[in-house]
Parts: sequence; C-alpha cells; structure tokens
Amino acid sequence: MLRTAFHTTSVGRLNKQHPALRLWQKSKQLGIWDPHDIDLSRDRADWVALTVPERDILLRLIALFQGGEEAVTLDLLPLIQVVAAEGRLEEEMYLTSFLWEEAKHVEAFDRFLTEVAQADADLSHYHTPSYRTIFYDMLPAALGRLRHDASPAAQAEASVTYNLIVEGVLAETGYHASYTVMRRRGILPGMLQVVDNLKRDESRHMAYGVFLLSRLVAEHGDVAWQAIERRMNEMIVPATGMIEELFAYYDQPAPFGLDVNEFIGYAMGQFQRRLARIDKARSQTVGEVLATADVDELVVN
Repeated sequence: MLRTAFHTTSVGRLNKQHPALRLWQKSKQLGIWDPHDIDLSRDRADWVALTVPERDILLRLIALFQGGEEAVTLDLLPLIQVVAAEGRLEEEMYLTSFLWEEAKHVEAFDRFLTEVAQADADLSHYHTPSYRTIFYDMLPAALGRLRHDASPAAQAEASVTYNLIVEGVLAETGYHASYTVMRRRGILPGMLQVVDNLKRDESRHMAYGVFLLSRLVAEHGDVAWQAIERRMNEMIVPATGMIEELFAYYDQPAPFGLDVNEFIGYAMGQFQRRLARIDKARSQTVGEVLATADVDELVVN
C-alpha cells in the first residue's frame, strides 16, 4: 500500500497525551536497565544453600517464566504489524519498547539459569499440560491469526490472550510468588532486582493491553466485547489450571510456605480489576477512552 502523507508532517503531529505515547515516555524513563548489569554473585551462594525442594520450585517457576518470555517475544510481532498498518503511530512507537523489554526478560532469565542455577538439562518437563495449552498452542495461534485476520474480534482475542491472561493472570502471579519468596527469606538479591524491573515493565504492558481492549470496545461495541468474553471463557480454566499444576507437585504448604489459594486469589483479583476498567469502555466513545485512560493508575513507578 502506497503512502499519501506522513502523520508527523501533517496537521496532526504526535498526540502527546495519547496513552501509548505516555507509556512510551515511561518506558524511556524506567525501562533502561541492562540484565548484564545485575550482580548475581550472591545469588549463586544463596542457591547452593537452599534445600532440594526449594531449588526445585524456584527452578520450576524460572522455567515457566523463561518459556513464557521467549513465547511473548516471538509472538508479539503480528500485533505490532497490525497497529502499524492501521497508522497508529503513537501505539507503534510504544510497542517497539514493549518488544525490546520482552527480549531483555529472556536475557535476564537466561543469565539466572546459566550462572545461578547452572541448569544445563532440558527444563521443558516443567511445562505442565495447561502451560502447554496456553504457550504452545493458544498464544501463538491468537497472535499468528493477525497475519491474515486483522478484524476487531481477532485483535481483541489476541490482546486478551497476551495481555489479560498471559501477562495479567500468569506472569504477574508468578512474579508475585517469586518476589514473595525472595523478600521473605532475604535471598537472591540479584534476581530480586530483576523481578523489580520486570514488574515495572509488565505493568506498562498491562496498561497498554487495557487501553487497547478499551479502544476496541469503544470503537466496535459488541463485536469486540463478545470476542473478549468468549476468549476469557476459553482461557480461564487452563490459566487457573496452570497455577494449580505448579503447586500439585508439592505437599501443602509448598516450599517457602507458599499457598496455592493465595496465588489463585491474587491472579483473579488482578484480572477482575483490569476487566472492570475495560467494561467502562462499553459506554464510552473512542475519544473518551483516549481522554480518560489513566495509565498511571496501572503502572508501577
């Protein structure tokens, strides 16, 4: 498709108040961290001192994180391409940092697995049936669909899969679990710093997902909302199943005193909070969504 004009040299210019451009500014301020700058020297000593069950549950979490971070890094491109094709420059600008941050997360966990856990074996046996359903099948299928179907329903399905479930229910819950362990025990200070950075990054990603779904609902009404509801219903069972499967290998309470019910409750609470924000868009115009999207409320500073 040939161009007839450029947004930034026409009357419009960049919309400095656009939610995505505000997230872009935050990504430049808060997202400039280098996984190779993190000191992991004490983490190795802490790791060796852990019991076998403690190392196992942490290695299980990291194996789930790393597979998930690789998946979202690989699968995000079709969404960026759809946003670019629609000429949404502010959103595309932000999504460039989104992809860069996901790639850094892969690098950070790779350092931990290599230098701290020194895990040379194949870790895919930690990928449970529900995990495989989501990350091996549903996520790549939903994002891959955008290569040939850029409809509002397809975009809504992709964003629910990526933002609400993978990042909102699963990643946030996993980071909450690992952060709880490290803070309670005063261990793994390097990985604690990594998780702090990850939580900030992921909160911006979630804020964009809430905005994107709100925009789709305001612009396309029931077509988008029904796609959101349908996808949520399809994914909630494997999402909660993945959390339950994580803890199923351990007597309760699990190592470090972790309680499966606490984390399922945390996941559902985060999910419902974001869904309530999106539901508001059903009575808003696109202009109102742009004007009232409070990305600061959803972003960890």
